Amino acid sequence: MTVTDDRTPDITDRTVPGPHGDVDVRVYTPTGPPAAALVWAHGGGFAAGDLDMPESDAVARRLQESGILVVAVGYRLAGPGTYYPVPSDDVLAAWRWGRDLALSSGVAPGLVQLGGASAGGNLVAGAVLRLLADGGDVPAAVFLAYPTLHDVPPAESPVAALAVAGLPQDQRWSAADVAAMYRGFLGPEQRDVPVPAVPGTADLEGFPPTFVLTSEADGLRGSADEFTRRLVFAGTPVFSCCEAGTEHGHLNRPGPAFDASLRRVAHWLLNSPALVG
Repeated sequence: MTVTDDRTPDITDRTVPGPHGDVDVRVYTPTGPPAAALVWAHGGGFAAGDLDMPESDAVARRLQESGILVVAVGYRLAGPGTYYPVPSDDVLAAWRWGRDLALSSGVAPGLVQLGGASAGGNLVAGAVLRLLADGGDVPAAVFLAYPTLHDVPPAESPVAALAVAGLPQDQRWSAADVAAMYRGFLGPEQRDVPVPAVPGTADLEGFPPTFVLTSEADGLRGSADEFTRRLVFAGTPVFSCCEAGTEHGHLNRPGPAFDASLRRVAHWLLNSPALVG
C-alpha cells in the first residue's frame, strides 16, 4: 500500500517486503530525473529513531533538493524480541528495493549508494559486509555519519579526547554506555557476536569507497576513526571529514553545521566516481 505525503507530492511512504515482514520506507523523489540515489538509515542507538526525525527526514529533504533520490529506511528497532540480525535484514531489504528503484529511475549504477548515521551507520556497514560475503549487489559507495562500529570502543586520538573532555559526563559515550547499547542490539543471549554486527572488527578487503563524516566532540569518534584507518589499510578509497564545532548526532540538529555537512554529502553523492577514481 502506498500513502502519499500531502505536504509534498514527491515524498511517499511505502512498505517493501523483508524477511521479518514489510519494512517501512519513505521515498524522496526530486524534480526531474534523479542525478544520484541514496538508501539512508537514521541513528538512535539501535532502539530509537524514526522516519520523522531530522536525521532522517531533514537530511533526505535537503539531498532531494540537490537532485538526489533518497529512500529512507524505517528499520525495526531493537528491543525485547527484536535483536540483530532483524534491523540488518530490514536495511538489506530496503537496499535491494531502493537500488532497483534508483536504476529503474535512470540513476547510473555508480551513483547508487547506501548510507547511515550513528547506529544506522553500523547497520549499513554490516549490510555491506553481508553483501560482500554473499555475492550480492554491493553499493557503488558508502556514506557513514559518526558511526558506531565497535562494541568495545577504540581509544580516541588525543585531539578527539580533548574535544570530548569538554562535554557533560552523560554525553561522552563511556565504554559502559557503549556496552549497554550493544547488549540492547545483540540481545541478552548473544554469545558469539557476528562480525557484521560490529563492522569495525571486520576484514574490510573489497569494501566500497566510503565517505566517513565525524562530529568533533563525540565519544564515538574513536570508532569511526579506527574504521577509517582500517579502510585505508585495506586499500579502500576514503574521504574523511570532521565537522568542526559539532557533537554526536549533528545531522539531527539543522543549523549551520548541518548545512555545511549536507553540502559535503551532496557533493560526494553526485561526484563520488570522480572523487575516488
